[in-house]
Amino acid sequence: MPAPSLVSQTTYAELLERTANAAFQETFAENGAFTSKTVNQRKYWYFQTGTGPERSQRYVGPETPELLEKIERHKEIREDERERRTLVSTLVRSLGLPRPAAEIGEIIAALARAGVFRLRGVLVGTIAYQTYAAMLGLRLPSASTITMDIDIAQFTNVSIAIGDRTAPMLEVLKEVNKSFRPVSNVVDGRRATSYSATGGLRVDFLTPDDHAEMGRPQKLPALQTDAQPLHFLDFLIRDPEPAVVLHGAGIYVHVPAPARYAVHKLIISRRRPEGFAKRDKDLHQAEVLLAALAEKRPHDLKSAWEEAYERGPKWRQLMIEGLGLLEPLARDVVLDNIGAPRSILPGIDLSFDNPPARYDFSRDIVTFVGKALGSSVNCAISREAMDDHFGSDGLGQEGRLEAFLKNRSRIEAIARAKYLSAPVEEPGSLLIRTSDVGHFSQHVLANKPRESGKRPASPKRQ
Repeated sequence: MPAPSLVSQTTYAELLERTANAAFQETFAENGAFTSKTVNQRKYWYFQTGTGPERSQRYVGPETPELLEKIERHKEIREDERERRTLVSTLVRSLGLPRPAAEIGEIIAALARAGVFRLRGVLVGTIAYQTYAAMLGLRLPSASTITMDIDIAQFTNVSIAIGDRTAPMLEVLKEVNKSFRPVSNVVDGRRATSYSATGGLRVDFLTPDDHAEMGRPQKLPALQTDAQPLHFLDFLIRDPEPAVVLHGAGIYVHVPAPARYAVHKLIISRRRPEGFAKRDKDLHQAEVLLAALAEKRPHDLKSAWEEAYERGPKWRQLMIEGLGLLEPLARDVVLDNIGAPRSILPGIDLSFDNPPARYDFSRDIVTFVGKALGSSVNCAISREAMDDHFGSDGLGQEGRLEAFLKNRSRIEAIARAKYLSAPVEEPGSLLIRTSDVGHFSQHVLANKPRESGKRPASPKRQ
């Protein structure tokens, strides 16, 4: 049974608030003070301890109403670990939401304690995807949530500007598992952007590619590690959202906005070889999220799609190609959300192979089946359209079926024209109404040479 959406989201919202408060309390001891700096007309807060030569400052974050409230309540917040553990248990055991493997959870907890997420690191990849189940109130297929990899991303310029840092990443990881070792980067073997441990554990550090160093590792001073530059990553980690990893008493992290994650997965799926397991996983994660977002956060989905679409022809090509590989229902839901016709998908057509037609008395329609991109499309024409345009007025069920068969070629051409060129009305299906017949008949005539596979006759030479 799917997790009850309202219950899971209410429980998760309470857990998110509590873990945020706990993370804030654990990070900043009471023997210090909060102080602010203004940079480029924006105020940033730091936590200052000690005096004179012993004075140090730790980065807190940019000023927001929520941050000011946390600072105000800093001395009032008390430990509530037992209650948070109960909330995590409710989400995992009672509502069936995913949690990471224990080893993965311990590593993420160590990264959080070290300050990775406070210093604007973003958890990406499958562990981030797991958090969307609670965030959006949906059940994720277990196969799409399994991983032993942890991916952390940060903007290089942010890492430089923060002016605070964690312990060296290798030290942080060795506190959890002493078998962690650096992995030489494939472009520059003298530097490490990944760390691996026994049992297949791996932690990768990433940063957006600025196209200046041709994929060479970049330093992340705030996290005291190097990171691998990647294309398209700047889109993914811009404006991340707070989330909770369901391990222990809950781990407060930052993850990509789910709409950005879904669109990003479409893009990178097209950059992996066909048949590659990660490609299929990318598409599956995108498919699940896109369908959920179209229902729960349609504005976010449309906004993320439009932002990526405006980034240039290469982005558009990869997005549309990826969209064309999704199951028809998810694909059509996205097209409906962004207001685009199916014709934008490469290679799409609606074909018919003389499928049987039947009359559905309960809905007063004649139904027939077509195929597009290898999947069936349920097509239908209304009784009113049959009566008004195809001479079935006053006839019974058998008479309407005979009228359909007599006019089958024309009806199928109208269905094809509407399916390809009209905005999506009903994902995965198509209905020809009486008003469609005249409009799409004109469309069929206008495009007849192209749709019939014939070229217009060349003008005779004079």
